Amino acid sequence: MSGLQSYRAGLHAEEAVERVYNRSGRMVCARRWRGISGEIDLIARDGAEVIFIEVKQSRTHDEAALHLSERQIARICGAAAEFIGGEPAGQLTPVRFDLALVDGAGRIEILENAFAA
Repeated sequence: MSGLQSYRAGLHAEEAVERVYNRSGRMVCARRWRGISGEIDLIARDGAEVIFIEVKQSRTHDEAALHLSERQIARICGAAAEFIGGEPAGQLTPVRFDLALVDGAGRIEILENAFAA
């Protein structure tokens, strides 16, 4: 897959995941939010909780999950800390990190609180 095809597939996957969150009442409030530390694919809200969502797309869900590195997790966490710094409760804001996996057929698997382990 070319770079442009991969980019477009990633955008399509993010849009599909956004629809899943919005339909469930957890409205996406930011797409591709960029801070000094890095970028977060999607940010949603569930009441007072802020959900940071990393979207990975590949042929299978297992392959997609393998695309998430420790370094990437650290960048996402750093960017999330920057984002919640602007929230009313600041660093006391309840947060969750979800991993959304999208396979080649467009099936979506969401691993809630994926960074907790």
